Order: sequence, then C-alpha cells, then structure tokens
Amino acid sequence: MIKKKTASAVKPKKTKAQVIPETPKKPIEPVIKRPPVVVVLGHVDHGKSSLLEAIRDFKITAKESGGITQHIGAYEVEQHGKHITFIDTPGHEAFSAMRTRGASVADIALLVVDAAQSVQPQTKEAISAIKNAGIPMIAVLNKIDLPSANPRKIKEELSRADVFVESLGGTVPCVEVSAKEKTGIDELLEIILLVADLQDLTADIKSPAEALVIESYMDSLKGPVATVIVQKGILLAKDIVATQTAMAKIKLLQDFQGKTVEKVMPGSPTIILGFEKVPGVGEVLKSYPSMEAAGAAIKTHGDKKEINYGGAAEGDGSRKTANIILKGDVFGSLEAIDGMLKTLPSDQVTLRVIKAEVGDINESDAKLAETTGAHIIGFRVKINPGVLALMRNDTQKRVRIKTFDIIYELIQEVRNGMEKSLDAENVRKEVGKLKTILVFWAEKNRQIVGGKITEGELKKGLKLDVVRADVKVGAGRIVNLQRDKKDIDLLKKGDEAGILFEGNIKIEQGDILVAYVEERQKGIL
Repeated sequence: MIKKKTASAVKPKKTKAQVIPETPKKPIEPVIKRPPVVVVLGHVDHGKSSLLEAIRDFKITAKESGGITQHIGAYEVEQHGKHITFIDTPGHEAFSAMRTRGASVADIALLVVDAAQSVQPQTKEAISAIKNAGIPMIAVLNKIDLPSANPRKIKEELSRADVFVESLGGTVPCVEVSAKEKTGIDELLEIILLVADLQDLTADIKSPAEALVIESYMDSLKGPVATVIVQKGILLAKDIVATQTAMAKIKLLQDFQGKTVEKVMPGSPTIILGFEKVPGVGEVLKSYPSMEAAGAAIKTHGDKKEINYGGAAEGDGSRKTANIILKGDVFGSLEAIDGMLKTLPSDQVTLRVIKAEVGDINESDAKLAETTGAHIIGFRVKINPGVLALMRNDTQKRVRIKTFDIIYELIQEVRNGMEKSLDAENVRKEVGKLKTILVFWAEKNRQIVGGKITEGELKKGLKLDVVRADVKVGAGRIVNLQRDKKDIDLLKKGDEAGILFEGNIKIEQGDILVAYVEERQKGIL
C-alpha cells in the first residue's frame, strides 16, 4: 500500500488549474517574400545585352551556364542567398506592349546609359516607359572603363530628363559598371536587393498558380514553348493551365538553364512545354482544376492573339502601299516591332503587313512575297536553304529578303522601303544670287549684265529666276560667265561677275538673279 501511495506521489494527479493546453501547430504562412523581377531598358547600343550577359556570367559558373543555349526571355541569379530574376526583353517597346495589357511586368527597372556617350532619344523613351509603369528605377552607367567615360556629364543629362540621381541630391540610385570588365556588378546586385527590401515584395502561395507569359515561340521539335514568371501560388509539373488564348496540361517545367523542375515559386521564371498552341506575350496564365475549366476560361476571353500593325490593312486608293512579310524569333520580338511600326508616318504610304509569324524564312514566305511584291523582313531568324536554292534556280524570282539582329535597324529598313514606294519629284535648290548693277547689251532674248554675287555661287548652265521688287518677273539661264572679261566656270559670294543671260525677260538694274538647280528625289515620309 505504501508503495502504491509512493507511486501516486511520483505522478501527481492533475487538477483543473494545472492542465496546460497543447500549443496548436502554427499554420504555414500563406504569404512569403519573393525575389524581385528586374527589367533592363535603355538605348540600343548602350550595353543592355552585354550587361545582362555580364551579370549572368559573373554569377553563374561556366559549367552551369553551358546549358543556356536559347533565348528564353528571363534568367535568375543568386546574391548572398537571395534570388533576383532578370527579364531579357528586346527593349522598352516590348515592356510597354506588355503593360498596355494591364500586366505587371517587373518590380524594378535598370536604366542603362553609356557613360562615354550621352542620353539618347531612346533613353528618354525608356525613362517614360519606366515612369508610366510606376516602378523604382536604378540608373546604370555602363562602359565606365572607357577613357572617354564621363559619369558627371551623364548624371547632369539625366537630371535634364527628370531623373535625379542620389549623388546630385536626388532619389534615384546610380551605379557605375563595366559589362566588359565585369566591374560594379556586385554593387549593382546589392542595390537591387536593397530597393527590393524597401518594396517588401510578397506573394500568396496558397492561391491557385498565376504567372505572366514573357516569351513564347514555336519549336520545331518541342512544339509551342512559353517562358513565364510565376506571380502567385506554386506552379507544379502536370498542372492544367490556360492563358486568354491557349491551354496546356503541362508536360515539362524547366528552369532557365533547361533543367527539369517539379515546382516553381513566385518570382521565378520557368519554361513550359505542353501548350496546344503558342500563347501570346503579356498574357496571364492561371492554373485550373480540369481541362474543361481551362477550356471554358479561353472561350470566355476569346482568341485575341493578334498582332495589330500601324496603317490600314489595305490601301485606300489615294496613297501608296508598301507590303512586308515579317518573321521573328519569338512573339516578344514581334510585339516590340509592332510597337515601333505604329510610330511610322502613314499619311503618304500605307504599310501592309501581309504575314507576321514566328519562325525562319521558308519557301512559303518566298512564294507569297513573289506574288504580292512584298519585302521579307526577318528579325533574329535564318533563311531556310530551300529558299536560297529556289532563288538560285530561278533568277526571275525577285524576292527581296533582309534579316536583322537590331530592331531599330529593321525599322529603318521598313521606313526606307516605304519611302522608295513614293513617286520621285523635282526638288528646287537655290545655289546663289547676283544683284544686277549694269546692263551692257541686249539682243532678242539675250543680254549681258554685270553685278555682284551676294549669296552662294554661280556657274555656267544654271537656271535663273529674275526677281524685281520681291516678285518673280521672268526666268532664264546662264549661257556664259566672265570676270575681268575672261571666261570662267565658277564664281562665289563677293565676286563681281559678267553674265550672258538668255531668257524671256529684259533684266533691269537692281534686279536679283536667283540661280538654282532641280534634283529628282524620292519622297520622304
């Protein structure tokens, strides 16, 4: 009995006051911090691509980067255990095109300016795109390694463009880098993370997955391919997803290095295989519980994956028409080109894009160009061998094909083509003036007059207008030109000259003889 009492003493009976409730398990937080998404904008040759390559090469080992063999539109780097996602778009046009669809493309923008040049019109366009997006900006002065680099000058020019950097009393961070020498990259990544921390970027991982399509194309082996950046939820392999125009039962998820992954967290890019057709860039992708639900979502939105170009589809009869066939590497490029084509003047020439699609230039394109008289314009694409063979075998096929790697050069070529379609016209150009002082001799339609050249130059054969009291009273030409009674071919401003004039008017003292030439020029848009 004593032992039993002793045992009960060792394990005392809990009273109501002594009961300690169990601590409930803390539920998984539905909102997590996510990596910042960064877009790089600026003038075409100020080093945007080289900066992205420098960041990638600086942070990813040679062994790892060996798998990056295609343009996928985005990649991810790590700095001090934190991730940053970079969008590699063709430029601010693509960035703006996504935004016009209401898409939240990026959290931070890098404005790249060549420290050895100056702020260009395209730099200002990029500034406008960033401000319209309402996201923080970081000024990046590239090519700081060049002897002609002048950071102070660039900062002052940015101030005049309403971008005030911190070192000049503003609020915009500014980092000096050399993409070539890979200097300043660490500092730039640190600033990006600092700006991201101030934004407190978060995402809900409990909601259905949602992502933004930033690149898409048709692969001859893989079929439709899309690069997306997950914005909320967790995207899983085998998920059923749909955009406004396309749906997929995901066959494969890959990271930016082409490695297969099972899930993708918010803020990270991924490549999706399994679409039944290519989705549009800027479209929002969502996950659905079934193929039926995904299909219903597409029907609700309708098929809107059309690229609309500046100018009417057909000429209105009063204007010339320039036809082009446009081929691009990815839909993002086509949309960027679309944005710039819309800026071309169309009051004299209608631009008609009779075909626009992703893929290399093929025999079908060549045949269509032959029948429509169109130019084939390619961006980052190849010309299929069959097209070259077709043109070699039939010299009568006058198919004009040009390919480009820079959007602005492509746009200039289209503009040139539009100008060439305009009719040539005579353009009058004044080259010199003479004030008549003396009239020596007159016979029928010829006179000898003397005077002083007040502007430009005179030479034999030039056409003349005779101006009296600011009114044109006649016209003629220079048959001969003399100075000091000697024939001469050319006289210039300040020279005294004798002219054998042939024309339909008798010249009087004080008349102004205006010499001019007529040049036949193509119209200018």
